[in-house]
Amino acid sequence: MELSETYACVPSTERGRGILISGDSKSDTILYTNGRSVVMLDLNNPLNVSIYGEHAYPATVARYSPNGEWIASGDVSGTVRIWGAYNDHVLKKEFKVLAGRIDDLQWSADGLRIVASGDGKGKSLVRAFMWDSGSNVGEFDGHSRRVLSCAIKPTRPFRIVTCGEDFLVNFYEGPPFKFKLSSREHSNFVNCVRFAPDGSKFITVSSDKKGIIYDGKTCEKLGELSPEDGHKGSIYAVSWSPDGKQVLTVSADKSAKVWDISESGSGTLKTTLNCPGSSGVVDDMLVGCLWQSDHIVTVSLGGTISIFSASDLDKSPFQFSGHMKNVSSLAVLKGNTDYILSGSYDGLICKWMLGRGFSGKLQRTQNTQIKCFAAHEEEIVTSGYDNMISRISYKDDQCTNEEAIDIGNQPKDLSLAPLSPDLLLVTFESGVVFLRDGKVVSTIDLGFTVTALAVTPDGTEAIVGGQDGKLHLYSISGDSLTEETVLEKHRGAISVIRYSPDLSMFASADLNREAVVWDRVSREMKLKNMLYHSARINCLAWSPNSSMVATGSLDTCVIVYEVDKPASSRMTIKGAHLGGVYGLGFADDSHVVSSGEDACIRVWSLTPQ
Repeated sequence: MELSETYACVPSTERGRGILISGDSKSDTILYTNGRSVVMLDLNNPLNVSIYGEHAYPATVARYSPNGEWIASGDVSGTVRIWGAYNDHVLKKEFKVLAGRIDDLQWSADGLRIVASGDGKGKSLVRAFMWDSGSNVGEFDGHSRRVLSCAIKPTRPFRIVTCGEDFLVNFYEGPPFKFKLSSREHSNFVNCVRFAPDGSKFITVSSDKKGIIYDGKTCEKLGELSPEDGHKGSIYAVSWSPDGKQVLTVSADKSAKVWDISESGSGTLKTTLNCPGSSGVVDDMLVGCLWQSDHIVTVSLGGTISIFSASDLDKSPFQFSGHMKNVSSLAVLKGNTDYILSGSYDGLICKWMLGRGFSGKLQRTQNTQIKCFAAHEEEIVTSGYDNMISRISYKDDQCTNEEAIDIGNQPKDLSLAPLSPDLLLVTFESGVVFLRDGKVVSTIDLGFTVTALAVTPDGTEAIVGGQDGKLHLYSISGDSLTEETVLEKHRGAISVIRYSPDLSMFASADLNREAVVWDRVSREMKLKNMLYHSARINCLAWSPNSSMVATGSLDTCVIVYEVDKPASSRMTIKGAHLGGVYGLGFADDSHVVSSGEDACIRVWSLTPQ
């Protein structure tokens, strides 16, 4: 099986903090982090994505080496890993640099040294070291609180500047680097410092809404960004233009600004960039930026990435977004073109077009968390961690008349009957609730602990899986259930049940890593010994022609079985999603769609291209 498309996660963001993204101008690639993943994304083609997932802890920042061959990335444990930018991302070195989270790191222009800053948990807050040996190249005193950003002067004589939560900007000469002086011009957190490409100046931006420009050799203050046209909120990040004559700033006031920087070091506003689709909500705050070649990139708190053209600032930016948290469910739907709806547990539902990627976020009236998710052409049903079921009418990318129904119990699983559209079955701890036309019509206690559910499209039959590993088959008449039979094979709690599209079979899987395909008429096992995962099975999907079953597991693998062949002739995708696979679907008979803990969605081709 081959990976044909990746729809990338968006950068992890946190309210009140900036994120420091970086890139490689030669390849037009940007780097950002989400969870344990470091994402390399091509600005010219966002479907061209590569992801590095070898950090043991959430990654925080990543930077290309000056020659573009290596990437250094830091994480919350204070570890820096240096690895190859291409092919298999081979690990070159790993160093424990700080005692706490790394917030920023920079390479020196000769590619020999790296400086990292962050939280030292009472110990050192900044460290510079040789990238090949890890040996220290200086002492960094002078900060008393977390150091949010650091920068190395790109020309000789080398200088290092650091800034952070103690409102200080510290200047070090070297190598080996020694403390030279502190600047106390800011009156709040100093969020980012960056040197101009020629090293003649550097700029610091702060939560006090100021940007201050200094001399790159002496740290003498030269000027400020003009306060008349300035930001009305904290400035989180700054980036210089390639020619060093302009800077880009982004702020909590939801705007990005481009400034002309004079030779003398004062900044005058050139233009304010407005992101289309911005509705003034908190998620529209801008927390990260990068000026790379002709691309001006901004990142919002909600994860929307906007790419402007520096040569034509009036042109509307190209925008895309995605998930930030575990994508726990997805549905492949048929329309004018096939598309995917995916839901992450933080309540976000995204739409994706096969071959094109991100197509929009669905605006919901209540952004509640999503635990269970089901969709067909014009309706989405979700449940969260309360007793509510949300039924959302969905047409032409718009959600209309979302209604919340209280079923009186915490939902465990839910299933729609598309051919009987007013029927919805929801399971809770010990039974099933029938909903019709948005109302609870009956609540049935089944007398065992319920874990999973599937209903036939016409709403005449239901299978309920139990904590005891048994499958209970019921016929549905009106609003009541009649038990037909009980199937026993599983040795763990049932995690998922799905009917085949032609309704001749159904498949079930359990927390003890086994899946079984059953014949619906004879109720005999049609395919067994599907025991190739090493952890619980989270999700299961049928191919449209009912010839294949795919399973996704906590062990990060997707396995595809052909129903008419022995289970041993399976196809396996190893490491499909960092942290586990939680959503599965078939786009067609030769493409599997998967989603997982890493907040990414991937499309796999079962036949060689």
